[in-house]
Amino acid sequence: MSVDTATVKRVAHLARIAVTDEDAERMTGELNAILGFVEQLNEVDVAGVEPMTSVTPMAMRQRTDLVTDGGKADDIVANAPASEENFFLVPKVVE
Repeated sequence: MSVDTATVKRVAHLARIAVTDEDAERMTGELNAILGFVEQLNEVDVAGVEPMTSVTPMAMRQRTDLVTDGGKADDIVANAPASEENFFLVPKVVE
C-alpha cells in the first residue's frame, strides 16, 4: 500500500491536525516506510504460534474475589465536617 500527499492531508484533516505542504511531503515518506514494515510483518508465518502476554512464561497474580466493605470506612469519614454511622452528613440545600 502506498500513501500520497493527498491521503496524508486527508488523514491530517480527519485528525484535526494542521499540516503544511512540506510536512505532508515528509510524512508521506514516513508513512510509506511504516506501512512497508507492516507489510513485512504480514509475510511472517505465525501458524501454530500461541499468543503470549510476555516473552517469559509467567502466571498472572490474581486476588481472591471477595465482597468486602474495604475496612476503611472510619478512615474515609475521619476528615468529614459531619458524619454519622460512617456516612457523610450533608446540609439540606433545597427547601
